[in-house]
Amino acid sequence: MTKVKPYWILGLIGILAVTLVPVIVFWPKTAPARDNPWASIPKHPVHVAHTDIIAGKFKDVTDPLTVTGPEITRACLECHPKAAEDIMMTTHWTWESQEFTIPWRDGEKATIGKLNQINNFCISAQGNQKSCMSCHIGYNWQESATFDQAQDFSNPENVDCLVCHATSGYVKGSYGNPLEGTNLIAAAQSVAAPNRSMCGKCHFDGGGGNGVKHGDLDESLIYPAENQDVHMGRNNLLCTDCHTTTNHQVKGRLVVDNLTIDPAEQVSCTQCHAANPHKDERLGLHMEAIACQTCHIPAFAIEDPTKVYWDWSTSGQDIGDDHFTYLKIKGDFVYEKNVQPTYLWFNGNLDYRYLLGDKIDPTQPTYINRPAGKISDKSAKIFPFKLHVAKQPYDTGFNYLLAPVTAGPDGYWTTFDWDNAFKLSEERMGLKYSGGFGFAETYMYWPTTHMVQPKENALQCGDCHSDNGRLDWKALGYPGDPIKWGGRK
Repeated sequence: MTKVKPYWILGLIGILAVTLVPVIVFWPKTAPARDNPWASIPKHPVHVAHTDIIAGKFKDVTDPLTVTGPEITRACLECHPKAAEDIMMTTHWTWESQEFTIPWRDGEKATIGKLNQINNFCISAQGNQKSCMSCHIGYNWQESATFDQAQDFSNPENVDCLVCHATSGYVKGSYGNPLEGTNLIAAAQSVAAPNRSMCGKCHFDGGGGNGVKHGDLDESLIYPAENQDVHMGRNNLLCTDCHTTTNHQVKGRLVVDNLTIDPAEQVSCTQCHAANPHKDERLGLHMEAIACQTCHIPAFAIEDPTKVYWDWSTSGQDIGDDHFTYLKIKGDFVYEKNVQPTYLWFNGNLDYRYLLGDKIDPTQPTYINRPAGKISDKSAKIFPFKLHVAKQPYDTGFNYLLAPVTAGPDGYWTTFDWDNAFKLSEERMGLKYSGGFGFAETYMYWPTTHMVQPKENALQCGDCHSDNGRLDWKALGYPGDPIKWGGRK
């Protein structure tokens, strides 16, 4: 009997090959760096100890207290010749954005930044070099009739290397200079890559004290618990793990001092995490309209309180100072802890930023900045913000906000004379003063991106989709709760 050869097996193998090979080749591949966030965290090289290097450079100094900041910088530049040049190209140095075309000023061009604009905290850095420059990375600021003459921005020796790199023994004082009596040689011997404490010297204490401005940045983040910030607490991440840096250009721009920001320059969750990391499909559907921060930062100012209201109109009274309620030089305050954010549509940019000289309606709140985005904007997502409300001075004749000179020998904090403070500002900034002033309410929004909670603390369905939910659906442009009415159209 003739045996039948199993040719059918060969045929079956051929069919399977034709069918399965394309499936295997084109099967969606997951990016390991996205599924493993740790794969995207920069490596921390061992920093070279500078103790002996600095001692050698200053071996002939008999009194270390006579060494100046620029002398330290000159020593740094011997080994790091391009460092100051790199720094002077950054907004940490310029305090100013690139030039924008301003839509509400008929195409006029202007820059935005702490250098030349105002906020609703200490109001203005212009004319207030004595105090404000204690957070600038430069030395030798001067009182000047014009702000661009207050410091030599082109002198590399005016770059303060220690403010970001000294791990101990260094404090800034007036006019951007080291506090008198500081041993700068000892500070230089302690230099290292920036840590949370170094960055926090300015970013935790901006606006006049710990936690004042941001709400999601304060001194508690130097050694945070994981329930306060899962990245910095549980995982001990440094600021530079997310704010990655090349040639001193730090990734991440604060939208309060820019109109538009290139997404490539901004820090994002997807630097380390998948664009949709959720296994639950219902959560994944939220990613189209909800920012990660909205669910994962249910509150800010968790440990230390933040300022949410500031009334300049009550300043100047001898009623006793209390940092959290009243200071004679600044007026009344309201601080809060464990604050629920304000929620707005946000596409990463601003649609308005108050510029010096913009007209206001003093009977209505004036927006210092206004986040861009609305329900019909497909690039926008619902995002959490800190809202800071203030009453600050304005010119009753010209109907624009005023920028008083507060610091220095003749400033408001010395004389408590508003009229004189505005006249000084007219001299130094060119902002005309009519002779009449009042106080108007202003709003300023600060994006909330730090104090990310462990996933167990993230918002749940009922936090938003309930009768007492935290989102104002109609204010966001929905006819009602979208769980009933459907998503955005």
